[in-house]
Formats: sequence, structure tokens, C-alpha cells
Amino acid sequence: MFTTLISAEQLAQNLHDTHLRIVDCRHDLADPTFGRAAYAIGHLPGACFAHLDEDLSSPPNGRNGRHPLPTPEKLAASFGRWGIDENTQVVAYDDTGGMYAARLWWLMRWLGHERVAILDGGYQAWCRTAKVLTSEILQPEPQTFKASPRPDWVGPAALQDGLAQGELLLIDARSPDRFRGENETLDPVGGHIPGAMNRFFRDNFHEDGCFKGPAMLREEFDGLLRGHPPSRVVHQCGSGVTACLNLLAMETAGLSGSLLYPGSWSEWCADPARPVATGPA
Repeated sequence: MFTTLISAEQLAQNLHDTHLRIVDCRHDLADPTFGRAAYAIGHLPGACFAHLDEDLSSPPNGRNGRHPLPTPEKLAASFGRWGIDENTQVVAYDDTGGMYAARLWWLMRWLGHERVAILDGGYQAWCRTAKVLTSEILQPEPQTFKASPRPDWVGPAALQDGLAQGELLLIDARSPDRFRGENETLDPVGGHIPGAMNRFFRDNFHEDGCFKGPAMLREEFDGLLRGHPPSRVVHQCGSGVTACLNLLAMETAGLSGSLLYPGSWSEWCADPARPVATGPA
């Protein structure tokens, strides 16, 4: 069972497993049509397609962030439509190191499905290793996915209280310049949540786009957590998507149990009553 990462070599060896389901999560925030078009041109054999906005999020209303969580009912219906049940090993991939695949990884775990991993190095690693693609559109046999939602996330009020009381440690996965409040192009307000620490999600990767090893990740996160237990750590980013990569990295490092703030900065800054900090932490 793969629960965090799977290499291209490992996936190639298991490609014909009848309990395997691959999900293509490619996306472009600037062009929401990109992922589906790329999938139609060529994708991993046996892969179905998940759209970040349509399948892995619910509609934003201007106050709940750019990529609000879908309801468990909507997610369970999508998973079942893709042929996923409790016995399915799911592998998610994209072409950005896991930026969007990790969102599916987290959503599945939220609903109680542990048999889910992301393809280490993504589409590029697969093309370098296996070099097998197809344009065939998968029509999987629908399954019944039984959702068992877990308390894996926090809302803005609980986060604000936890930070004020010193009970939570918040890690912001955005780039350092956006964290400081500079070069903000996605959200109307620049800055970060007061008390947050910054770990850019790309710091989890080697230059080839694959994840650093568990020991290296453990050392880096231990230095950031400074003794805080993982269960008191909350991850956020701009809209609750790339934060999942830091959460995945902690799980890979053996630091299990951290939480997600799904609304993230885009929800936080939508309320002018919430405090905003700028500059380095």
C-alpha cells in the first residue's frame, strides 16, 4: 500500500493492478482549460481526469477562499464515478511536482481513504522513466465510495483562537515574496496571517522535481517545528492547495497528524476585520 509517494518505477511495475486507479490532476491557475486539454492529448495509461475547480473544490462566494472544500457527498460521488472504492490504490499526478495532485491526496485522506499517493516527480518523471502515454479516455466502472470524514482541518475562527492562545503553529506554503506581502497577484490583499512561519512548498523538492528523502525532510521540519507536536501544526497557502505539499512532506518525514486551513490566505484576507502582517516573520 502506498500512502505518501510512489516512484515512476514502482507505478510502472503496478500499472496492471486491477485495484489501481490513476488520476490526472494537471491544472493551470491562469488557464483552467489547460488540464483537460493536456489530458486529451496524452496521459498515463488507465488515468481519469480531475479538475481542480470542478471536482476538487466547491464554488467560491468571495468570503470562503478561492478553492473552498467540496462537500463530502460531492467528493464521494466523484470518487465513485472514477471507479474508486475502499480497496482501490489511488495515484495522483500533475506536471508541477504535485501542486494539484497533493490536493486530491489530502481530500481522499480527509474522507478516510489511506490508499492514496502522489507520483513522485509527476508527469515528467513518468515520461523520463516509463515513456508510455495514451489518449484513450477511460470509462471506469462506477463504484460506491463510502466517506468517513475526519477532523483534519480548521476554520478561521479556530485558527485565530489557537494562534492567540499559543496552541497552534501555522506554516504558510507560499513563496517568500508573497508571504512578505510583495508581488501579490492572486489575492486582493498582500501579507500573511500574524504568527505564521514561511516554508515555501518548493523547498520540499530536489532540482529534478522529486521529493527530498524522509531524513532530510525530517531534519528541516524539526528545525521549523521546534518541538511542537505535528497534531498542533496547521498548514495554509493561498487557497488550501499547495499547503497540502507541506502536509505531505511532513507525513513522508514521519511527522503525522498535522492539519490544513483550507480557506487559507484568500479566505483570511477577505474579512477586513482579521489582522494582517507584512514583511518576514
